[in-house]
Parts: sequence; C-alpha cells; structure tokens
Amino acid sequence: MGIPVFILAGLLVHFVFLASIFDIYFSSPLVHGMTPQQTPLPPPAKRLVLFVADGLRADSLFELNSNNTPQNNGSWGISHTRVPTESRPGHVALIAGFYEDVSAVAKGWKENPVEFDSVFNESKYTWSWGSPDILPMFAKGATGDHVYTFCYTAESEDFGAQDATKLDTWVFDHVKSFFNSSRSNQTLFSALNEEKVVLFLHLLGIDTNGHAHRPYSKEYKENIRKVDEGVKEIVSMLESFYGNDGKTAYILTSDHGMTDWGSHGAGHPSETLTPLIAWGAGVNYPQKVTSQLFEDNFLKEWKLENLKRMDVNQADIAPLMASLIGVPFPLNSVGTLPLEYLNNSNHFKAESMFTNALQVLEQFKVTKHMVKKKNMSLKKIIAVPLSDSEQINFLKKARVYIQQQKYNEAVSLCKTLINLALEGLSYYHTYDRLFLGLSIALSFVGWTTYVILVIIKTHTNLIKATRNNNKVGWKFAEISVFSMYAGLRVIQDPAANLWSFPIGQSLGFLLICILGIELLVFSFFYRSTLTVGLLVFAGWPVITQLWIQAKRTTLIWTLLCVLLAVFPLMPVVGREPNIPLVVAAGLTTLLISCFSLASFSRSKNKYQSKEDLKVYFYQMFSIALSTYVVSSTHNSLKNKQGLPVFNQIISWTTLASSSALPLLSPTLLFQRLFSILLSLMATYLLLSTGYEALFPLVLSGLMLVWIQMEQEALQHYGLSLKPKLAVFNFAYATDITQFRQLHLDDIRRSFFFVFFIVTAFFGTGNIASVNSFDPASVYCFLTVFSPFIMGGLLLLKVVIPFLLVSCAFEAVQVTTQLSSKRYSKCCISALHFFFLVKDYGSWLDIGTSISHYVLVMSLTIFMMLMNGLAQLLTTKRLELSRRTKHHST
Repeated sequence: MGIPVFILAGLLVHFVFLASIFDIYFSSPLVHGMTPQQTPLPPPAKRLVLFVADGLRADSLFELNSNNTPQNNGSWGISHTRVPTESRPGHVALIAGFYEDVSAVAKGWKENPVEFDSVFNESKYTWSWGSPDILPMFAKGATGDHVYTFCYTAESEDFGAQDATKLDTWVFDHVKSFFNSSRSNQTLFSALNEEKVVLFLHLLGIDTNGHAHRPYSKEYKENIRKVDEGVKEIVSMLESFYGNDGKTAYILTSDHGMTDWGSHGAGHPSETLTPLIAWGAGVNYPQKVTSQLFEDNFLKEWKLENLKRMDVNQADIAPLMASLIGVPFPLNSVGTLPLEYLNNSNHFKAESMFTNALQVLEQFKVTKHMVKKKNMSLKKIIAVPLSDSEQINFLKKARVYIQQQKYNEAVSLCKTLINLALEGLSYYHTYDRLFLGLSIALSFVGWTTYVILVIIKTHTNLIKATRNNNKVGWKFAEISVFSMYAGLRVIQDPAANLWSFPIGQSLGFLLICILGIELLVFSFFYRSTLTVGLLVFAGWPVITQLWIQAKRTTLIWTLLCVLLAVFPLMPVVGREPNIPLVVAAGLTTLLISCFSLASFSRSKNKYQSKEDLKVYFYQMFSIALSTYVVSSTHNSLKNKQGLPVFNQIISWTTLASSSALPLLSPTLLFQRLFSILLSLMATYLLLSTGYEALFPLVLSGLMLVWIQMEQEALQHYGLSLKPKLAVFNFAYATDITQFRQLHLDDIRRSFFFVFFIVTAFFGTGNIASVNSFDPASVYCFLTVFSPFIMGGLLLLKVVIPFLLVSCAFEAVQVTTQLSSKRYSKCCISALHFFFLVKDYGSWLDIGTSISHYVLVMSLTIFMMLMNGLAQLLTTKRLELSRRTKHHST
C-alpha cells in the first residue's frame, strides 16, 4: 500500500472509529408510527402560557426573589436537566418530552435532523416570541399551519450589548402589542379564545447576561428581577384579556442553568438544576409541610422549607402541559406525568396516567417491532418483560381499577407499566450495542496490528529473515513475529542491525510503554498528571547522561519543563479575566522578537534579505496591534460600549493573515519556526483572557530546546550525519532516510510528541467539557451569539498550541533523519477510552466519557492532518518579486 493511500486509509479508519460511539451509544431515540393518546376527560385549562427563562439557575431565582415568585400561588420544584445542557436539547425535552441525541445537537439550533412531535404541534394554535435560534425548530416540526413565531434579529443576541435585558423586554412588549391588536382583528381574537392554545415566551436575556457578566453579577440578578416583573405584567394582562375566566395555566422554567464562570453544556449541578413553577388552572396550590428531606441544603438557603418541593425530570414537563390543556401527549415523550402538580379529581389523574402509559407503550411496541424486523433471531433470545400478553393484562387491570374507582391502585399500576416500557425501550434501543462494540474493539486491535507490522516490515530487518515463498507460511510468520515481538522489541540495534535486546530488557521496556500510555490516559482525568510527567522530562538528560555533553542546553530544558509544569496546576475554569496578563504576554513576545531579530540580522546568512526582515517587522507589528486590541476591546465592553468596529476588523485581518505570513519567511529552521510562532501568537493573544496567553511562549521555547536536545541525543547514541541546526533549511531537506532503521530513541521521541500534544490540549484548561469555554475568549472577533463561529474560534485556540508542537516535531523528524512520511503514530489509548464510554450513571460521567473518547480520537486524526499542515508551514515558501537574488545550496 502506497504512503498516500495508507494515510487516507488511516484517516478513514479513525473517522469510522470516532463516529462509532454515536451510532453505538447515542443514536436517535425517535421512532415513528405510534397512535396518539389523549385523556378522554375535559381538561382543566383552555390555554397554557409557557415562560422559559433561558440560562436561569434554580438557586439564582429562589434565593433572589423567593418571597415574590409565583410559587405562593402554585406548585414548585426543581427540573433536573440532562447533558448536554444546551438550549436546543433543553427545549426539546421541555416541549417534546424526549432527550435529543448528541448528534442532533451538532446539527444546530434551527435544523431538525428528524421531525418530531411536540406539545406545540398537538395544540390548536401556538404563538411564540423570542430567539430565532429556538422558535423555528418547533414551527418546522409542526404539521399544518398553526404554530406561529415572532423573532427578533440574530444581531440582537449581543454579549457586548449595553443592556441584554432588552431581549426579554422585546418579548414582553410584543406580546402586549399582539393582544392589543387582536381586539381589532376578529379572526385573531377568535383564535385566541379557542381551546388548546399555547403561548410560548422565550426569554434569552438572562442567558446572555450570564455569559457576558457571570451569574453572580448585578446584571444577571437585575435581569431576573426584570423577568419577574415582566411575567407579572403578562399574567395580569392575560387575566384581564380573558375576563379572569380561570382557564389559563402558567409554567415558568428554564432550559438549563449556568456555571459560576458563565458557561453551560456539561453536568455540573449549577447547569442541571433549573426552576419549575406552575400555577393557574388545573395546578395545585402550594402545599404546607413541616419538614422535607433532600440531599441538598437548598431549602433552608431559599427559605422554602415549609412549602412542598416537587422535583421532576425535564421531560416530565411535556406530559404535564399536555394534560393541563387536553392535547395528546407528544408521540416520542419519555416523561412521566407529575401528578403532584395537578389540582383535579382522582379520576382525572388516573385517566391521565393511563394515557401516559399507553403513549409510552406505543413507543415500546413500535421499537420492538423495528428491532425484531432487523434481527430475525431476536425471537429466540428475547428475555425482557412486557410480552404481548403482559401488556394486555396490565392495561385490562388498570382499566378495571379505574372503573372500580380504585384510582390510587390504577395510578401505581400505570407507573409500573411506564417504567417497564421505558426499560424495554432502552433494551431494544441498545440491542445491537454489544455486537457493534466488539466489532469496533476488534477493528482497533486489527488496525493497530497492521500498522505495527507495516513499521516492522518497512523499518526493520526482523521479518525479512523469516520470509519465504510460501505465502501462507509468510502470513503465519507475520502473525507469529508480531505476537512475539510487537510492543516488546520493535527496536533495532542500529550498529548490529539485529534484534539484540534480552527478554528482561524488552519486558522492562514494555512495562515503561504501558505506564506511559496509562499516564496519558490518567491526564485526561487529572491534569496535574501532566505536571508530574513534565518534571520527569526535566530529569531526562540527567538519567541518560546527556547533560554531560550539553550542560547549557540541559539547563534551559530543565527550566522550561518546570515552567510548563506550572500551567496544568492553574485553575481550569471559574477564573476571572486577567487582561494585564495578556498584555504582559504580548509585550514579552515583542521583547523576545527584538532579541531574535537582532540575532538573525547579525548572522552571516546568505538567505537573509530586507524582504525577509519586512515580514518579521510586520509580524511584530501584528503582535503589538493584537495586544492593543485585546486591552481596548475588554475596556470597551467593561464600559458597556460594545465591540469597536476597528478592533473587529483588525482581529479578523490578523486571523486571515496568520496562516500566510510564515510562508513569506525564510525556510531556515529557527527563522521559519520563529515566524510561525509570531503569526500564531498574534491570533492566540486575541483569543486569550488570562494566564493562558503565556502558554504558547513557554511551550514554543521548550519545543525549540527539544529540537536541540534531539540533536545532542543523535551524537550520544552514536548516530552519524548530525546536521548543523543554524544553517538547516527545511526547503532542501530531502528524504535521505529511506534506509533509516528504527531504534529505541524513536519510540521515546514518539512518546514525547504525544505527551506534548496532550499537554498542548490540557495545559490551560479541560477542553473535554464544553462548559469550560469562556465566551469572553472570542469578544475581539464578535459578541453577537453565533454558536458555529464561536465554536470554530474556540477550536482554533485549541489547535494553535497543537500546531506549534507539530511543527517542532516535523523539525525533529527531518533533523534526526527519520522520514515523516513513514513514521506512524498509534494512539492505543483510544481503545481504553472506548471501553470507558457510558450512557448511564450521572450526567457528568456520561458527558465526560463521551468527550474523552472524542478527544483522544480527534488527537489521532489531528496528528495525521497536522503532520501535513506542519510540512506545509515549514517547507513551503511564497516567492514574491524580490530585488535580491537567492542562491540554492
């Protein structure tokens, strides 16, 4: 297999591995073909008003205004959300009653990968006001023309706006205007007075202020007060409009909470605990209690220990809303009706719960039929409850209880049936998981085996000695050799060209390899592990006696390893922006640039020219400009003056030019790497808010010393052709290493590279969780909410240190005479994380397991892609018209 084909095959295989967990663990739960189920008794309410305060934490509401919130007139509790705690899945759970799979979240906020049913779709009419990111997806999923949306512009969602409460004020004002205009529009007036009407008010201001100013800020708390006042005004207006007919039900809740540092997406309690307050028609009045037991201590903090707290899962709210206005339960809902919230007869409650059981059972039957159709052998191995006869017996018994007015028994039986049906749904939904998981695991092993065999055959003489003309025998020999030597002695003595390591040494090396891999795995859970690793790296020259021949370089190496080891000990999230540190990083970069430029100017190198110096001066100017823009932007936002247009233009211009400028610089090793650092650093500064701005400087310094240390290692281990780094030119570095054999140090270099890559990812934060993303990082580029642009900028910030390490490793490969095209890097730890993926337990555990596997697979894919990008950045040069003639070597 040729090298390009091999690389493409590797990319394809790893993309399949990456996508596999979503097909195995997180495929869409939606099925179609169910019969709608509706409670046969008259509902208590004609209309429902749903207030969703986006990004509202339970503690923020109940602590701030517990004496004035509507729980004095209704029931209250906490709605427990699931990860990812984002707006789209939160609203889908609230309104459609099911938890959207992870892949659907990646599709965006406006696009529905699969059409789904919702309370809005089942209503007679639904009018909604709010964000253009949320409302359209429920209108697109509705059948017919009865779901109407009124949205403000996307540009209104500005984190840098002077007052984000205007988003909520816009909603309240437009609702009032809408009802006022209906008095002169008979068609609209009649529609508003129909039954089964839903009014949805999406209030985004709290979320926007939380991102911009943090949940403990006065802006966030003031926004909650404004929402509280606005809700009171809307309730008063609606009661007046409908003549106080007592037929309006109200629900106030949130799609997700928010961390103290102004983000969401993971499973921290501040993100998963959201308020639920219900009042009005069909809703219970507040129930007085003497004591309540909950694991948390919130009741005392909120001074609500005497009012009964009734917690629900977020998906339970959809059947509650459906029951209040008498519409069919959403077809894919997995929620269980919270009867404690209902103020109605026991007969109505029993009938509603019976309807709930029928609706979930319908999903169970359709899912079972689909799986049996796909797996014909299922009939022989089926071992779950709820056979057809058991379903009939449950339903008959529950119906008899209702007829005999044994409503409590009927409710209890229906809850049991719902739980069994949900168990069955989970069983059938995960029926193929074991087979698919084993297939992927075997594929991991097979691919790793193949790659190691390719390395052995290409870079060692081990297999050549056993090869003969018998193809079957040859294949058996390959497998035998792999079993005996792979991982133990894939290292060749460069002098003797024979495998000469004793078995004890080989086993010791294998143990070291396993410990190294587990160290990398451990670092995903505890970042301080990287500090331990870097401190061990600091002592590497001493252990190997390298320090004897390179004392000065060793001293610098040790110092930079210790400095870099500090970063994993710094706080991951929750830190306040520290712009002076970013400015300090920019000024330090300029200072280093001046010294480096002076050094380049003094060197008698025939490739140096005035045009080259102009490139460096422009890059230094970009660093200075980026430093100014960061300081200016955050001062402007702090004063609530918005993002200056000039700053925004400079930021995007710097980003656009950062990839091209290094290609204009000389291809001499240190000059090209220095140019790459300056360009990437200019962009990184614009994406920094604190100490992380210093990280690329320390990392790049260590990478440059690493290149020099590897040169010293060449001589230490007796390898010839040690190039002079001062005059080494990437452009003329031909692949003279086609006969190069592997040796022990190559495995160590590979491990160093992977360790530095992991350090580049986790050195300044735990990006395994999206809730560590600080929106302030992108404020120099935009403040208007745009999830994909913001996500792309976040990814760029993560990739920049990654790219610095990749470019350094490219230099290590070519200067140590190891072909980059034939040097394979296997991420065996990916298999480890594959078995750690889970869809059960706490939502934090689930989210962490997904993100870890995605990260480690992305690392493997990125290492392949970055290898090509690093070669481009280091070896290619854009030749512009020059007055100075350049000579080749």
